[in-house]
Amino acid sequence: MDIKIHSVRFDADIKLINFIKSKVSKLVQFNDDIIAAEVFLRLENSQDMENKITEIKLDIPGNNLFAKKQSKTFEEATDLAVEALRRQVKKKKEKLRKI
Repeated sequence: MDIKIHSVRFDADIKLINFIKSKVSKLVQFNDDIIAAEVFLRLENSQDMENKITEIKLDIPGNNLFAKKQSKTFEEATDLAVEALRRQVKKKKEKLRKI
């Protein structure tokens, strides 16, 4: 799986990039057909503590899956987004089995 990480308006450090790659690459366990993942890290201009946004788009033959989560840290937002995508991937795979 090809994983692209884009950090918008800031530079992500290597530790964060490696964390995201390890989390996203685990989604292959649930579906081998995942071609690529595109991750966007954004800092929102608000006074709120939960101003870090992680968006993940998965390219799967037939359609794309997407999750966007906001949290206090990029690691927490990434965990939430990966968990949401894991549920979507499982649901899609179950639908394909029923057909």
